[in-house]
Formats: sequence, structure tokens, C-alpha cells
Amino acid sequence: VLVVVVLVVVVLVVVVVLFVVVVVLLVVVVLVVVVVLLVVLVVVVVVLLVVVVELVVVLVVLEAVVVVVVVLFVVVVVLLVVVVLVVVVLVVVVLVVVVVLFV
Repeated sequence: VLVVVVLVVVVLVVVVVLFVVVVVLLVVVVLVVVVVLLVVLVVVVVVLLVVVVELVVVLVVLEAVVVVVVVLFVVVVVLLVVVVLVVVVLVVVVLVVVVVLFV
């Protein structure tokens, strides 16, 4: 009985640690996205200031910025989905282990 209790506590600690790691990773990803968006905003403002001088170049740059932002957004979404899937799989594995231990 003591062994089962110790195993359950260890499993719960591992789950909590994994959850904290996932939350930290999500915070880091969000911060990176915010920084990237701020940089893009600065680039767009600079580009708009240059609009009067070189309209064609500005349009190309804006197009490139939009493409970069869309690609980054897709990458972030994919990363978040992967992280969520990993957490779900880990929780399911832990639950199965706990059930097997109790049975």
C-alpha cells in the first residue's frame, strides 16, 4: 500500500512539473509572438513613413511582412497544438499507470 501511495505521489509530482513546464513554454511563446508583433508594427510604421518616397518598394516590403507574420502565426498555432497534444497524451498515460497500479 505504501509503495502504491509513493508511486501515485511521484506520478502526481511529475504531472505537476510537466504542467508547469508547459505553462512556461506557452508564456515564452506568447512573449515571442508579442515581441515579433511589436517589431512588425515598428517595421510597418517605418515603411509607412517611407511610402511617399518609394511606393513600389514599400508594397513589396509590406507584402513580405504580411507573409512573415502569417507564417509565424501558423508556426505558433502548430506549436501550441503539439504542446496540448503532448500534455493530453502524458495525462492519459499517467491515468492509465495509476489505474494499472491500483488494479
